Amino acid sequence: MLDKTLRMNYLFDFYQSLLTQKQRKYMSLYYLDDFSLGEIAEEFDVSRQAVYDNIKRTEAMLEGYENKLKLLFKFEQRTDLMARLRTLIHQKATPEEVLSLLDTLEKLD
Repeated sequence: MLDKTLRMNYLFDFYQSLLTQKQRKYMSLYYLDDFSLGEIAEEFDVSRQAVYDNIKRTEAMLEGYENKLKLLFKFEQRTDLMARLRTLIHQKATPEEVLSLLDTLEKLD
Protein backbone atom coordinates (compact mmCIF):
# COMPACT_ATOMS: atom_id res chain seq x y z
CA MET A 1 0.00 0.00 0.00
CA LEU A 2 1.25 3.45 -0.85
CA ASP A 3 1.82 5.98 1.88
CA LYS A 4 -0.98 8.52 2.17
CA THR A 5 0.78 11.44 0.51
CA LEU A 6 1.88 9.41 -2.49
CA ARG A 7 -1.56 7.81 -2.79
CA MET A 8 -3.29 11.21 -2.67
CA ASN A 9 -0.90 12.54 -5.31
CA TYR A 10 -1.80 9.64 -7.61
CA LEU A 11 -5.52 9.99 -6.93
CA PHE A 12 -5.26 13.72 -7.54
CA ASP A 13 -3.51 13.08 -10.86
CA PHE A 14 -6.20 10.67 -11.98
CA TYR A 15 -9.31 12.50 -10.75
CA GLN A 16 -8.47 16.20 -10.48
CA SER A 17 -10.70 17.05 -13.44
CA LEU A 18 -13.68 15.91 -11.33
CA LEU A 19 -12.90 18.45 -8.60
CA THR A 20 -13.85 22.10 -8.33
CA GLN A 21 -11.21 24.73 -8.98
CA LYS A 22 -10.99 25.51 -5.24
CA GLN A 23 -10.57 21.82 -4.35
CA ARG A 24 -7.85 21.46 -6.99
CA LYS A 25 -6.02 24.52 -5.69
CA TYR A 26 -6.14 23.43 -2.02
CA MET A 27 -5.01 19.89 -2.85
CA SER A 28 -2.26 21.14 -5.14
CA LEU A 29 -0.90 23.52 -2.52
CA TYR A 30 -1.16 20.97 0.29
CA TYR A 31 0.10 17.83 -1.43
CA LEU A 32 2.22 19.04 -4.33
CA ASP A 33 3.65 22.29 -3.00
CA ASP A 34 3.82 21.16 0.65
CA PHE A 35 2.00 24.20 2.03
CA SER A 36 0.77 23.98 5.61
CA LEU A 37 -2.92 24.39 6.44
CA GLY A 38 -2.10 27.79 7.92
CA GLU A 39 -0.31 28.95 4.77
CA ILE A 40 -3.24 27.91 2.58
CA ALA A 41 -5.69 29.60 4.96
CA GLU A 42 -3.69 32.81 4.79
CA GLU A 43 -3.51 32.64 1.00
CA PHE A 44 -7.31 32.32 0.69
CA ASP A 45 -8.23 34.45 3.72
CA VAL A 46 -10.15 31.63 5.40
CA SER A 47 -9.72 29.73 8.65
CA ARG A 48 -7.29 26.87 9.03
CA GLN A 49 -10.29 24.69 9.95
CA ALA A 50 -12.02 25.57 6.67
CA VAL A 51 -8.95 24.44 4.73
CA TYR A 52 -8.68 21.25 6.80
CA ASP A 53 -12.36 20.43 6.24
CA ASN A 54 -12.08 21.08 2.50
CA ILE A 55 -8.99 18.88 2.16
CA LYS A 56 -10.53 16.04 4.20
CA ARG A 57 -13.74 16.22 2.17
CA THR A 58 -11.76 16.23 -1.08
CA GLU A 59 -9.65 13.26 0.05
CA ALA A 60 -12.87 11.35 0.75
CA MET A 61 -14.20 12.28 -2.69
CA LEU A 62 -11.00 11.08 -4.37
CA GLU A 63 -11.19 7.77 -2.49
CA GLY A 64 -14.84 7.48 -3.53
CA TYR A 65 -13.95 8.01 -7.18
CA GLU A 66 -11.23 5.38 -6.88
CA ASN A 67 -13.64 2.91 -5.25
CA LYS A 68 -15.96 3.29 -8.22
CA LEU A 69 -13.59 3.76 -11.15
CA LYS A 70 -10.45 1.88 -9.99
CA LEU A 71 -8.08 3.92 -12.18
CA LEU A 72 -5.21 3.81 -9.68
CA PHE A 73 -5.75 0.10 -9.01
CA LYS A 74 -5.64 -0.68 -12.74
CA PHE A 75 -2.59 1.54 -13.20
CA GLU A 76 -0.77 -0.33 -10.41
CA GLN A 77 -1.72 -3.69 -11.94
CA ARG A 78 -0.47 -2.65 -15.38
CA THR A 79 2.75 -1.25 -13.92
CA ASP A 80 3.38 -4.50 -12.04
CA LEU A 81 2.69 -6.63 -15.11
CA MET A 82 4.96 -4.49 -17.28
CA ALA A 83 7.79 -4.86 -14.74
CA ARG A 84 7.27 -8.62 -14.66
CA LEU A 85 7.24 -8.71 -18.46
CA ARG A 86 10.54 -6.81 -18.63
CA THR A 87 12.04 -9.24 -16.13
CA LEU A 88 10.88 -12.23 -18.17
CA ILE A 89 12.35 -10.78 -21.35
CA HIS A 90 15.70 -10.07 -19.67
CA GLN A 91 15.73 -13.60 -18.27
CA LYS A 92 15.15 -15.00 -21.76
CA ALA A 93 11.80 -16.51 -20.78
CA THR A 94 9.96 -18.87 -23.08
CA PRO A 95 7.54 -17.37 -25.59
CA GLU A 96 4.71 -19.10 -23.72
CA GLU A 97 5.59 -17.30 -20.47
CA VAL A 98 5.74 -13.94 -22.22
CA LEU A 99 2.48 -14.57 -24.09
CA SER A 100 0.76 -15.63 -20.88
CA LEU A 101 1.72 -12.36 -19.23
CA LEU A 102 0.64 -10.40 -22.31
CA ASP A 103 -2.74 -12.15 -22.20
CA THR A 104 -3.13 -11.14 -18.56
CA LEU A 105 -2.23 -7.56 -19.46
CA GLU A 106 -4.78 -7.47 -22.29
CA LYS A 107 -7.55 -8.75 -20.00
CA LEU A 108 -7.09 -6.04 -17.36
CA ASP A 109 -9.63 -3.63 -18.78
